[in-house]
Amino acid sequence: MKSIFQALVVISFLGTQANAQNAEPDTSWKTGGFIGLNFTQVSLSQWAPGGENSMSFAGVVNLFSNYEKGKVQWMNNFDMNYSMLKSGDIGLRKNDDRLELNSKYSRKISEHWLYSGLFNFKSQLANGYNYPNDSLVISKFMAPGFLTLSIGFTYKPVDYFEVMISPVASKMTFVNDQFLSDAGAYGVDPGKKVRSEFGAYLNMRFKKDIMENVTLASKLELFNNYTDKDKDNAKKIDVNWESTLTLKVNKFLTASVVAQVVYDANIVERTQFREVLGIGFGYKF
Repeated sequence: MKSIFQALVVISFLGTQANAQNAEPDTSWKTGGFIGLNFTQVSLSQWAPGGENSMSFAGVVNLFSNYEKGKVQWMNNFDMNYSMLKSGDIGLRKNDDRLELNSKYSRKISEHWLYSGLFNFKSQLANGYNYPNDSLVISKFMAPGFLTLSIGFTYKPVDYFEVMISPVASKMTFVNDQFLSDAGAYGVDPGKKVRSEFGAYLNMRFKKDIMENVTLASKLELFNNYTDKDKDNAKKIDVNWESTLTLKVNKFLTASVVAQVVYDANIVERTQFREVLGIGFGYKF
């Protein structure tokens, strides 16, 4: 966790230094983000239709620091989601936990094509449990953690859409917990803490205001392992597809719907799905 925040500090420092070197404001750097907090509560007493008292809260943080000048582009994003739920007599439980850091450096070679190098890191903040058994930890920070490094070409015909194609990519899965490592969780060999894969990678991004105060953002990641010894797994493509529809009601009130589909045969032989609907306070800067 400390290394992630250090990376964000370096990114912000570089942006500040770039601005400070010029007497006039340097518009090459653009920084900003969004912070949101959603809260729901249900209280029932002698309620004939039945039901349970419940409450939940969810926090969202999206930060960016982007540089573009001449033929050079450097895009940096940090995303974090965390939410907890309490229902009935059951204590607070985590029901969403995600953090992701992206850094992509590109250089133009033509109007719509760029050379690109990409760094992508994913993990979570807090321990996850095999509910209703809240004594068995099945995940924690860096267990798992995912790091993807790739180089390739980006096709960017318009500002709101781009696709990066990388024939040379490395994907590493970290399980930095001895118990989970010994169990061979998340595709690592039992007793090992890192699984390394080498293959082809595709990263596609779309973000556009589709109507007034309504924004659609979607990103798709595909990875195919060249070196998987299991021939059946070698034919299977890892998929991570996430889409977010955001409605800005006013300056501080927002609503959003997030849908995510994940498939990785090394982790679980089933398609994973996540959906989050949120209405609450948000601030964009």
